[in-house]
Amino acid sequence: MNDRYDAGYGGDQYELVGYDEYGRPMYRPAPPQQEPQQAPQQPYDPYAQQQGYGYDPYAAGGQQAAPPYDPYDPGRQAPVPPYGPYGTGTQQGGAPAPSYDPYGRAATSGHQPRVAEQTAYIPQQAGPAEEADAPGRDHRSRAEEHHGAEGDRDYRTEQFAFVEDPDGDSEDVIDWLNFTENRTERREEAKRRARSRLVALVVVLALVAVGGVGYLWYAGKLPGLSSSSDAKTGTATAVGAQNRDVIVVHLHNTGEGGTSTALLVDNTTTKQGTTVLLPNSLALTDDDGTTTTLAKSVEDDGSSGTRDSLDGVLGTDIEGTWRLDTPYLQNLVDLVGNIEVDTDADVPDPDAKKGEAPLVKKGKDQTLSGRTAVAYATYRASGEAQNAQLERFGQVMQGVLRKLSSDPTAATTTVQTLAQILEPPLTDKDLGTFLAKLADRAKGGDYKTALLPVQSDGILSAEASESVVKNVLGGTAKSPDKDAAVSVSVQNATGVKDNTEKARVVLLNGGFSFLEGGTASAARATSKVVYADAADKENATEVAKTLGLPTGSVSKGKVSGSANVAVVLGQDYKPASS
Repeated sequence: MNDRYDAGYGGDQYELVGYDEYGRPMYRPAPPQQEPQQAPQQPYDPYAQQQGYGYDPYAAGGQQAAPPYDPYDPGRQAPVPPYGPYGTGTQQGGAPAPSYDPYGRAATSGHQPRVAEQTAYIPQQAGPAEEADAPGRDHRSRAEEHHGAEGDRDYRTEQFAFVEDPDGDSEDVIDWLNFTENRTERREEAKRRARSRLVALVVVLALVAVGGVGYLWYAGKLPGLSSSSDAKTGTATAVGAQNRDVIVVHLHNTGEGGTSTALLVDNTTTKQGTTVLLPNSLALTDDDGTTTTLAKSVEDDGSSGTRDSLDGVLGTDIEGTWRLDTPYLQNLVDLVGNIEVDTDADVPDPDAKKGEAPLVKKGKDQTLSGRTAVAYATYRASGEAQNAQLERFGQVMQGVLRKLSSDPTAATTTVQTLAQILEPPLTDKDLGTFLAKLADRAKGGDYKTALLPVQSDGILSAEASESVVKNVLGGTAKSPDKDAAVSVSVQNATGVKDNTEKARVVLLNGGFSFLEGGTASAARATSKVVYADAADKENATEVAKTLGLPTGSVSKGKVSGSANVAVVLGQDYKPASS
């Protein structure tokens, strides 16, 4: 059945002749209907191409098959098949039929002149470019062209449906993929950085917490932990290996006489400051081996000799001596702007009339000026031991340090303003820098005052003084041997309790060892001095002179205990001021 197609080009008619190897429909111009001489066209057999040029089983009539054509035989004329693969055929009765050209050209016999051909039109597909054949081309040339077209056909890309044109949006797709990939990578990188920062923050906070707890533990400020000096000795640095700067201060009472001594200690290892109060009865040894007391050494040996004696007894290394007379102490308190002290006694005004208010009142946080501070630091009530006056002196010194500047330059200026002459090797700058460090300790609460425990005979006890000598000073007690000093036992028969203490101070200042003999049951009118060994007669005479007793009171007798000389104080004893 012929499917005719009107292409709309000048009324030309086309008919479907088959499909090519790609399955596309192929058309050719339909023959004119006014030519009756032509036999009816044989229907198109799509399998004709597979039969070659031999016998056509579908041809009308029983014609004999033509000899097979050898395309590689150049000397043989190509036969005209009844219906060939290129559209050639024969009419009934042996007349050649118009040939079929797959390129749409209607062919006649090989020797007929060619007429203008029309290319078969394939709808919805661009046709091949037309090529005009020369009118004189023979059938052999046509066969060779067909043969060459089968072997060397030049295919163009537009003839294949599977070839796609480049997509102009491919670059946009690639850019979008790159954008999404880069954005994902940036998000992952941001997450990694955030995790790293979080880990670093946690580590820093942990280190700060550990450091803070360690500092509080080291400083003894954690709740439930002791802040005593004993707890601080458990630190990594041994007590003996800790570094300490020590200066000795001698307060000279220029009005009433007497001295008060203290050690200012700055422990640079534990960051602690301490004032160590030294009783005047502390037994020392002179350069010549003679036993003496601290008070007598300050008066007789001066600052240099006393410093060396203290180093030998306490095992310290004192760097300098600061002689502070009471007028300079008054000026120092006025320079720092008064001090606050918890006073333990009412101090009367020596210039006031009887019944007037005391110069210094007893109470908490009492403000002391320079004059009242000196009066409180040197005050010693009737019957009081010298240690009570020493503790008041220590209170005033700590109050001064709390008000002094912690800046070394400012503290040095304050020392220079006092206009006092310091004993070498101590200088204004050295003293100012040292006091500034102690002032910083006092303001921060890392400062205390300690009293050096001394026995009644002025000799240090290793057990009693360990907390001060060892822990605070980092030294070892090396008190003079008891045998080095003449020990004197004193019994009070005067009826006045304070006379025992006054006699003790006088004897210690005289270089004797003091032994408490108690109080007699009844008062005696006269005093007596007794020695047991003839070798101690001279010592007994010296004891009588030291106490202000007549030499006639010295006699040989029985002495109890370990004392070399025994003294019984009577009402004729007139104590002198210590």
